[in-house]
This record gives sequence, structure tokens and C-alpha cells, in this order.
Amino acid sequence: AVHEGQVVSAQDLTVLLQPLFTQNSRNLVLFLQDRLSIDDFTYFSESYGNKNPFQNEILQSSPSSLVLPAVDCKATRYLLSVLQESGDWKLTNVTNLNISQLEVNASNPNLLVVQLQPLTSDLKEISTLETIAENDKIIGRVTMDLQERGIHFSVIYTAVRPSRISRRTDVVAKLRRQLMAAEEEDSLSYPPLNVTIGNYTCTLFYASNFSLKVNRSVLIDLTNATFLTQNVDISASECSDSNATLSLKYTKPVNGISSLEIRFLMTNKFYEVSARKWSTLDSVEIVQDGEKFAKFNVSGISAPAEYSFHCQLVGTNNLYPARLVPSNSEAKNWDVFISELQIQGFNIINNQFSYASDCTGFFTPGIWMGLVTSVILLWILTYGIHMVMQLTTNNRFDDPKGPALSVPQTE
Repeated sequence: AVHEGQVVSAQDLTVLLQPLFTQNSRNLVLFLQDRLSIDDFTYFSESYGNKNPFQNEILQSSPSSLVLPAVDCKATRYLLSVLQESGDWKLTNVTNLNISQLEVNASNPNLLVVQLQPLTSDLKEISTLETIAENDKIIGRVTMDLQERGIHFSVIYTAVRPSRISRRTDVVAKLRRQLMAAEEEDSLSYPPLNVTIGNYTCTLFYASNFSLKVNRSVLIDLTNATFLTQNVDISASECSDSNATLSLKYTKPVNGISSLEIRFLMTNKFYEVSARKWSTLDSVEIVQDGEKFAKFNVSGISAPAEYSFHCQLVGTNNLYPARLVPSNSEAKNWDVFISELQIQGFNIINNQFSYASDCTGFFTPGIWMGLVTSVILLWILTYGIHMVMQLTTNNRFDDPKGPALSVPQTE
């Protein structure tokens, strides 16, 4: 069945997936992508002729299938949690995309989560096409390997958020602002990462996109592993009243890297000038395979100790409001991109972010451009009014009916 014109809610999705939990063979493979929409299947297939990125025929060869063109974002973001709560699954995160070495016991229910390659952040169509084609090959390799082993399984192919947002055209203009605001609210797809030591919440960390690039070629998207599946080790994190360290350890995030650790080092100090304490993110460290050490000094990330810090763009790019400046030679091999960063390492109450101190000040470049342009136009107007006020008329005029007016030079 194809549910066209219907946005499937979280409750409806649970009902539709019930056959997966009641069948005899309870092996489930979840292919999870960062962005995907039903329109991608037709758009990329028709726009590039023979370069059809979708070569698998799993949907056609399957004895039963279910296609849901539109699913509520709140349902997909918690899909993994719903699946885990639905039964006693053996959860296995497949990150190195080499399932041939994976041991699957068909007698017990297995849930395999395969993190597909993320789509490029610049949304270039050719790059997106290549990424989708590579993900399609990964799906083919995994399913073919399971079929050759004689393992019966079901497949779910979905994403955390849609790649295309369709806007209604039948809505009057006065409601358009509210619709756009509602769509932006739906883009918040997961709760922040919570580091807890005992009963004490140590650090809160959130980002809508957390990506690295090594040697300007290998893209490492850590968003899903950090916030959605939480396939990250935070046990090395530390915190006190004056210092806090957020340690994120990943095992085989991509092929060629066996381990990756990212540390955020924060301090909480009292400053006499402002007569209050400020929390500051001093540095960011990246350790690859326990050997290669990269350190970045941080510019422009600080907030009052009672607040959290928020910034729309943080990374190594010179144009970002908050920058990570390479501190050693190894750091020059890394590019860091963090969007919608919000972090708090001190004074956390009720496991929630405090009021956020934003990295963008009141006088943004746009405001400065408007002020300078207004001053220039005001100066031109003032000068013009002054010139008009200086205009004078002659105090004596020539009468054509009377004698000619003569003005002696001696007068």
C-alpha cells in the first residue's frame, strides 16, 4: 500500500510496523540516512538519464512492502527508540559497512542499524547524486550478504529529516509567516547530548550538524552517531566548578580511522572587570587512532557562567562568527563544521539549557551597512537643503515699459 497525501504520525507508524514485531523471523535492518524525501526517487532518476542512483530492486522482489511518502519528523527521529522498546532486540550498529564479518544469530531477534553516508552540506546536485548512488550500493551489499547466508530479514530505509520541504500554495499570504516558522521548528530533530556523572548533569551539547573533514577529502558526519543513535563513548568526560571537559569517542567512524576522540575544554573563571564569572570554551582537541593529535584554539565562544552558549556556525572557516584556529601542524589537516551549536558546561538546572548567549552581537554586518547607508543619505539630504536655503533673488529688476535700468559701476 502507498499512503499518498497522508502524513503518518508517530502513533500511526507504530501500528503500521506491528507486523515486523509479530512475524516468525525478527531480523530487522534499519538503513538510516540524514536526509531523504520520496521525491528524490523520481527527481534523481529522471533528471540524469542513465545515471539512475537507485539500482536495487528490493522493493519489487520483496513478498510484501510498505511505502510511506510522508512521515512526521517527530516519528522518524525517535524511530530507533520505538524499535528498541518494541522487543528484546540485539542492537548492532554497523559503522564500517563490512557486514561479512558480522555474526548474526537468526534464532534471536536482531536489529542492525546501518549509518549511510550523509548528503553533502552544500546540496550540489551532482554530489548528492553520487552520495545516494553510493548508499544504494551499500544497501545492495548488505542485503545480498544476508540473502546469501539464508537469513530472513526486513528492511526499513528512512532518514532523520526530509531533504525537500513542500510548501502549500493554497494558503493566504498572511499565514505564510506562521507556516515557515512551524517548518523551522520541526527541523529540531533530537534532544541534546547529556553528560551525567552520578546524579549531577555535567554538560549539555547540541548541534544540528556536526561534521569533520580530514585531508580535505574524507567527510566524517558525526551528527547521527552523537545525538540520534548515541553511538559515542562519553565516559572520559570530566567536570568541576572551574573546569569541564566533554570527551566524545567514536569507534570506526569511517573506513581508515579506527578510533576518533574529540575533546571540548571549558573553564569557569571570575573576571574583575565585569565582576562576575564567565564560562569559556578554550580549546578543541582531536585525537585520531590514539596517535595523531590536533589542537584548535577557540575564538569568540564565551558566556556568563549562568548561561549557555549558542552560535549558528562554528568551525575552521574564516567567515564563521566563532572560529577554531589551528594551534599545531596536525590541526591544519582538519576542517570542522558545526551548525547551531549550543553548549553548557556549568550551572545546569533541570537537565535543560539555560538562557543562551548568542555569538552574534546586536550590530551585525547588515545593521552596520544599513546605518552607514542611512548616514550617507542623510548627509546628502542635509547638504541639498542647505544649498536650497542659500539661494537668493535679485533685489532690483528691469521694467520693460520704463526706462532702461542703469547700474553705475561706482554705485
